[in-house]
Amino acid sequence: MADPTLSRWRFLSRNNDDPVKIVGVASLTAVTCAVLVASAATLLEPRQQAHLEAERAARMAAMLDTLPGMGELLAETGADGLTTYLVDLASGQIVPDMAAADYDANAAANDPETAVAIPASQDLARLRQRAPLAPVHILERDGGVALIVLPVSGTGYQSRIEALLALEADLNTVAALTITAQGETAGLGSRIEDPDWQALWPGRELADASGQIVIDVVRGQASGPHQVDGISGATRTGHGVADMLRYWMGPHGFGPFLDQLRDGGL
Repeated sequence: MADPTLSRWRFLSRNNDDPVKIVGVASLTAVTCAVLVASAATLLEPRQQAHLEAERAARMAAMLDTLPGMGELLAETGADGLTTYLVDLASGQIVPDMAAADYDANAAANDPETAVAIPASQDLARLRQRAPLAPVHILERDGGVALIVLPVSGTGYQSRIEALLALEADLNTVAALTITAQGETAGLGSRIEDPDWQALWPGRELADASGQIVIDVVRGQASGPHQVDGISGATRTGHGVADMLRYWMGPHGFGPFLDQLRDGGL
């Protein structure tokens, strides 16, 4: 016969209203759920990443389809799409021996060994750090750039915002802006994904005559080529988009690469 004293101290033999058993069962349940969730996240991460890449590619294709004359331009150049290069953001040089498809910029930005800290004075996008390299998508014509698409990201009101910015051959005029990911307030900041708001961007100019990046999302109605109408009730989200572009077009973002293109092309 089992010793009642030993039985009483066995965890599962305790009364259901025993505080020790209640806390123990709750802890075991929490640990088990945490292990299951972590395992699922690890196992599903490659598939999730593949879905995200497919979504970005689809959005880029949709964006290009909306650009006037894109079909004729592709036919003229004999290209069936844009060429992707990997760029060293610090030097502005194309990295010749690394395939852009094999580089995960998000992983590099989150890896302490590869991430580049962004000086607080330049961190308009509030990212804190970025990857050292970034992909750029270019349509070439006659040895020059006919269109360039740059991936940009920043912090909005309550989420990270990711977008694709297409620039015309002058590297200053916006051809299109497509938001590819955001988690802003539904019905307010989330409207940055609305086609009607994104349609306000083509023709806007990023920099003024002096070369300073001055693009802005203003409250109310825009009054010049460097402004875009804001969204009512989403002022901070609009500022986040503008600050994101100011950072990535600046000296710590794609600025050095764009200067290389202006000086000598690809």
